[in-house]
Amino acid sequence: MMPLFSGFRQPRLFVFDMDNLQAKARQYATDYYNAEPFPHAVIDNFLPEDIADHIAEDFPKPDSHAWLDGTKRDTVHQPKKQGIGSAERLVHASPFIQHMLAMFNSYPVLAFLESLTGISHLLPDPYLHGGGLHQILPGGKLSIHADFNYEEHIQLYRRINLLLYLNRNWKDSYGGHLELWDKDMKQCVKRVAPIFNRCVIFNTDKYSYHGHPDPLAAPPGVTRKSVALYYYTKKPKEGENDPRLTDWQRRPGKDDT
Repeated sequence: MMPLFSGFRQPRLFVFDMDNLQAKARQYATDYYNAEPFPHAVIDNFLPEDIADHIAEDFPKPDSHAWLDGTKRDTVHQPKKQGIGSAERLVHASPFIQHMLAMFNSYPVLAFLESLTGISHLLPDPYLHGGGLHQILPGGKLSIHADFNYEEHIQLYRRINLLLYLNRNWKDSYGGHLELWDKDMKQCVKRVAPIFNRCVIFNTDKYSYHGHPDPLAAPPGVTRKSVALYYYTKKPKEGENDPRLTDWQRRPGKDDT
């Protein structure tokens, strides 16, 4: 009998526990609202460890067909960054990875994010434009930026980023820390190491400057892996009606191109 999923082990399905997520939202909501330089939360051990392990185990290797052509992704602002670009490439990822991304776009997560952030009527992007899976190779970086605020395909306004890191035994010397900068781009207010099963959630607006702008110093064969989900609303944040592209920034005293 032919296996149902050729080349992959049978996936272990899971669903998010609504009560558990709502408890997390209550725990972090006040700190989220008051966080500097913009609303955000850093939640460790976000998933049950066996689920996080399964995601990391199935995460596409650098030579997987799930990634876009690296020559097209190797831009000055995000060199050596691999991304799937859109959901249609997930046919090359494992069934468990596909299931996991669907669960992050499910009602329990949307309700959790609404409770955590105070932003109502959140919607997922099933097309995963610009999100889904990211992998940074040694020497790669992501310049400081504020994200685009409007997704034309679904005609919705981007409001929330959720990042889940999958890097076991990550050493501080590797770098790759997520940096959150103030609205005037004068200083980095917070640095977050991309350690295993750490989830970072933050509001995205015209001043939510973030990135990991220094080249990754990981040894050969070690990559910076993350799951990236973006959430939207039908109406824009007040005062941000006009669609805008990604706004790349230079750090003071740095030759960021």
